[in-house]
Amino acid sequence: MTTLTIRLPEELKTELDEISRGANKAVSDIVRESLRRYVALEKFRAVREKILPFAEARGLLTDEDIFRALS
Repeated sequence: MTTLTIRLPEELKTELDEISRGANKAVSDIVRESLRRYVALEKFRAVREKILPFAEARGLLTDEDIFRALS
């Protein structure tokens, strides 16, 4: 594991500390989990952007179209 140092506005740090106490989790665990989710979401968005033209060409324009195609 590696160490990363970041700067946070005081208000955000206070909110993070409150969440940490309320969830009984270490701040570092909350930040790691948040970053994992962010990275996963960005990867999803990148894949979606690449496949969107192909999906649209096949008439898959909405989530419902995709669910119907997969059912």
